[in-house]
Amino acid sequence: MISPADMSHCREAIRTGSLSFHTASKLLPASVRDPALALYAFCRLADDEVDEGDQKARAVLTLRDRLDAVYAGRPRNAPEDRAFAAIVEAFDMPRALPEALLEGLAWDAVDRRYETLSGVMDYSARVASAVGAMMCVLMRVRDADALARACDLGVAMQLTNIARDVGEDARAGRLYLPLDWIAEAGLNPEAFIAQPQALPETRRMVKRLLAEAQRLYIRSEAGVPALPLRARSGIFAARLVYAGIGTEVRRNGFDSVTRRAHTSKVQKLGWVMQAGLRAAGTVVMPRSPVIYAAPLPEVAFLVDAAKSGLTGATQGRAAALLHVLAELDGRVGSSQMAAE
Repeated sequence: MISPADMSHCREAIRTGSLSFHTASKLLPASVRDPALALYAFCRLADDEVDEGDQKARAVLTLRDRLDAVYAGRPRNAPEDRAFAAIVEAFDMPRALPEALLEGLAWDAVDRRYETLSGVMDYSARVASAVGAMMCVLMRVRDADALARACDLGVAMQLTNIARDVGEDARAGRLYLPLDWIAEAGLNPEAFIAQPQALPETRRMVKRLLAEAQRLYIRSEAGVPALPLRARSGIFAARLVYAGIGTEVRRNGFDSVTRRAHTSKVQKLGWVMQAGLRAAGTVVMPRSPVIYAAPLPEVAFLVDAAKSGLTGATQGRAAALLHVLAELDGRVGSSQMAAE
């Protein structure tokens, strides 16, 4: 399906660029692990180009063109693109899923801020749960309840990332904390970005984010028994590794402004071993009724797309994506005119 050379490139990209996922992926069966590494390599490349480049709008528009080429069967001549095109063909990947990721990256490019926690979860659905839904497709899982729990896990992981990176994001001019929380704390968003501090109010917001993430980590576990048996330990490992980041933030007194939480190789090894035990337990434990909980409103469109195998977005979803891409087109055009 994926050429050996392209697969080797994707493995190396994840080994050096995403240690947490690389650790968890070792527990996945090869039939899932290789396409999953290729998927993450494509998503990671897209995220890095938007997050680290100085031409964010152009990077998103380039990603749009790359997705168009992939779904037209003519991927760009790059290992990640060729591998992703092979995945799209082999697994009938609904286009709405990578387009959701594209929309989230576009929101980053326009420096969107979020009024409420629900808005932050809207963003998390796009940049993290969309990947979780794609992982389910790679495992041939299209059950709505399992998809909903996979999306829970994605949101939990992204909330953990946001909680860990509050200071780093602020120093880069980004703000993901809900604006209504900031207002309740009596803080000014612009002043915080200009001079981020580990104030008691900031620590309380980090604590609230991690509490919501923990709720979703626990809820996501109900979906693991719905996955293929050999894939369960890998998904448990991803859940435990990312939750472990939140634990380190807690140990730092919820200070993610002056300190950035890190986990050690020994800790990761412990979580991997624990994941194997948890996966073994799913064989004998009864199915939790939590699996039937309704999906978060923010991820419902992902569940609908993945379960039905839609090849494109609904009219409303497509319009939302086109709107933000049109905004980026305008920004790129304006910057080109200014340069001339």
